Amino acid sequence: MFDAAFTPKRRTMLLSLAGVPVLLSACAQTTDDGGSGGGGGGADGALTVGTTDKATALDPAAAYDNGSSTVWTQVYGYLMNTKIGSEDGKPEPDLAESAEFTSENVYTVTLQEGLTFANGNELTSEDVKHTFDRQLAIADPNGPSSLLGNLEKVEAVDDLTVEFHLKEPNDQTFPYVLCSPAGPIVDAEVFPADEVLPDGEIVSGKAFCGPYQITSWKLNELVSYEAFEGYKGLFGTPATSKVSMSYYADQNNMKLDIQQGNIDCVWRSLSATDIEDLSGDDAVAVHDGPGGEIRYIVFNFDTMPYGAKTEDADPAKSKAVRQAAADLIDRQAIATSVYKDTYTPLFSYIPEGLPGNGTQFQDLYGDGEGGPDAAKAKKRLEDAGVEIPVKLSLQYNPDHYGNSSGDEYAAVKSQLEADELFIVDLQSTEWVQYSTDRTTDVYPAYQLGWFPDYSDADNYLTPFFVTDNFLVNHYSSDEVNELVAQQRGTEDPDEREALFVKIQDIVSDEISTLPLLQGAQIAVSTADVQGVTLDSSFKFRLSPLSK
Repeated sequence: MFDAAFTPKRRTMLLSLAGVPVLLSACAQTTDDGGSGGGGGGADGALTVGTTDKATALDPAAAYDNGSSTVWTQVYGYLMNTKIGSEDGKPEPDLAESAEFTSENVYTVTLQEGLTFANGNELTSEDVKHTFDRQLAIADPNGPSSLLGNLEKVEAVDDLTVEFHLKEPNDQTFPYVLCSPAGPIVDAEVFPADEVLPDGEIVSGKAFCGPYQITSWKLNELVSYEAFEGYKGLFGTPATSKVSMSYYADQNNMKLDIQQGNIDCVWRSLSATDIEDLSGDDAVAVHDGPGGEIRYIVFNFDTMPYGAKTEDADPAKSKAVRQAAADLIDRQAIATSVYKDTYTPLFSYIPEGLPGNGTQFQDLYGDGEGGPDAAKAKKRLEDAGVEIPVKLSLQYNPDHYGNSSGDEYAAVKSQLEADELFIVDLQSTEWVQYSTDRTTDVYPAYQLGWFPDYSDADNYLTPFFVTDNFLVNHYSSDEVNELVAQQRGTEDPDEREALFVKIQDIVSDEISTLPLLQGAQIAVSTADVQGVTLDSSFKFRLSPLSK
């Protein structure tokens, strides 16, 4: 949420965060530099949306980032989805006619009759099976296949019936997984079973089954969408038949274009200063919705100081380094000085608004009230026999998470070095290279952000802390694996929340990642645009937009 002191002149408040389930679409993103933006502001009844949030791939098996997922949301159908404006984020049938557990380990989905892709191919249970089989077969390190860790096999019973056989019973998260980046349904006649399909072949093959199809595609420059008349899912016919998305390399140009009416809407990412400025402009409306985005530092357990594959490997010293870093971070200072309190401090792995949210990093580290404590950090290091100052290589990305990342990580560096306990080698890398390097042990410690896949607290635990998680940071704990599996199969909400807390207590001690900040969803539109909806699905949908 915005700080109470920040009161925009013109603003649409869609949902408050408190008490609303929130949760991440993934946290990786782009290729190319992107275009200069601009788009004509809705000529001939069309709409243009601006973004700096670049896409990586059109193939849902090849990416796990917010920019790519935003494109998928428009052009692929999902078996389950979240109704626009939903306050609880619970899944409902989209392409499905019905979906339910037919036994403890079998989740059965019945498709609607008469579904097709934009190319005219029928959409049947074989396409559904193909979709999930290829996610597991390809298992791209930058893809979302880790979300399917509980999926044992998929069976096409008949043309309209699909059975998902699960390894663990009563998986409370599985309906949410079907809404996630692992869930876009693809055409078995177009997408190969065991390799990624290039963007151009997807577009030329018209392999789309969502509210829109893509009519032209220039990666991270301009995408043109046109309503797909054959879509029969949850969201109905789009309010505007033609929408384009213009990708900006410079957020300042994007801000200028929305102010001048050259584009109709902006979805990610403007700086906190830009948002504050635009909130006083009567020509535009600033919309915000429930949070769920988090920012954090990842530690590579192999290559960080005293990591398992370093010359002086020592688990106790490595842990002391992570804990000392946690003692030195002042989250409120970063939230205020860098983000003007459009982000708030995050003291647990599960953000505020979800069951299990806690204060572990406030209670266990620093001064016990959310502030830093250098004396405490120094004692940790000395007790473990760590050589002071600790030399830490820390990497951040300047183009994926907004221009303020440089200021954010300059502040982190300053806080770690303030009492001469650390010497931080701070470096930055463009996202295309960054997304590869982070999964190949190049960075001992590095920045990531997380955007919810679905509105359940599990989405802040399973992708991060189970063995072979998407971070590829070599963290593994048998106890955590067992507890994560247990919470997924626990139906009682109170019992499940207790497990969320127990898992966080363990990982807060081990610090696989260091949580920093939690943010809200923000969009800006011209004053005449209707239908901007930011809700607990955490997906930005073009279909309700109109003017």
